[in-house]
Amino acid sequence: MSKYWSDTIRNIKPYVPGEQPQDMKYIKLNTNENPYPPSPKVMEAIQNYDLRRLRLYPDNECNGVRKAAADYYGLEKSQVFVGNGSDEVLAFAFMAFFNPGSTILFPEISYSFYPVYCELFKINFKTVPLDEEFNIGTNGFFQPNNGIVIANPNAPTAKCMSTEQIISILEKNPENVVIIDEAYIDYGGESMMKYIKDYPNLLIISTFSKSRSLAGLRIGLAFGQVELIEGINRVKNSINSYTIDSIALKGAEAAFADEAYFQENRKRIIKTRSRVISALKKMNFQVTDSCANFLFIGHQQCPAATIFKELRNRGILVRYFNKPKIDNYLRVSIGSDEEMDEFLKAVNEIITDFI
Repeated sequence: MSKYWSDTIRNIKPYVPGEQPQDMKYIKLNTNENPYPPSPKVMEAIQNYDLRRLRLYPDNECNGVRKAAADYYGLEKSQVFVGNGSDEVLAFAFMAFFNPGSTILFPEISYSFYPVYCELFKINFKTVPLDEEFNIGTNGFFQPNNGIVIANPNAPTAKCMSTEQIISILEKNPENVVIIDEAYIDYGGESMMKYIKDYPNLLIISTFSKSRSLAGLRIGLAFGQVELIEGINRVKNSINSYTIDSIALKGAEAAFADEAYFQENRKRIIKTRSRVISALKKMNFQVTDSCANFLFIGHQQCPAATIFKELRNRGILVRYFNKPKIDNYLRVSIGSDEEMDEFLKAVNEIITDFI
């Protein structure tokens, strides 16, 4: 611990990202990456980029991507913000809409970056309990607060809230921003995008890292009415006006131009997900109703920590959260059919040997 650190950094517990090992080749089912490559149109746009233009700063307003996103979702360009991955967009939103010392709400089991941002920006928070099946109710969000953050589908539980539930939360909290983190919405559930025009307190966060196969490009987006987007822009332009590089902008814009590939890729993962869920249930795993590109699984007879360790020994990485209420569950990303076959074979062997 450095004597030069600020008190905030000295006391904070940073977010721990999924393992990215370099020591051997693994089947990576631990970071919710897409097992399939980006659209050929994305790769073509990047390969055809004039590298001589790298001497120039990129478009700080990300006009091409914002226009493409607005056209895709039926919005105005002024209702779209583009940032360096959804984590950065979330951080900007926390700074834009939640005052230090205020209190926000989010589910007790959710994306573990939310409490980190609260600690970093001196924001208080209360967590809303989930039921025994990891469902998020609405009543917990009707208490006094200064803002709300909900991942839908939720992570790591993979479960969805309905649009009716979210609308009830929006209407009960008209004075506060309600952030809906839709990183996984393309794999299940219904997006709140069409409700932006009706709710000035609705901010939607999205990402290209999952369904667009562009985790390495770092593109995140926010959607909301103009006042909210301007608030995020004020934060961005107080920190770094050029958050997206020129090559990433070209790739991101092209991603919206290949709807057929996007749908094919998305449906392929959903089909694999259904097959794997069926196989796991036959092994007596508890599996939540997944609306995401990952599964949340537990086994009553074999501890999750044991399965996690034994899978890693076999070269298969999954995510284990040693936290209350979920310490006997694993989060398993949906890989290719071949990768999931290897996973199913390995986990069956582990369960059989343990029992």
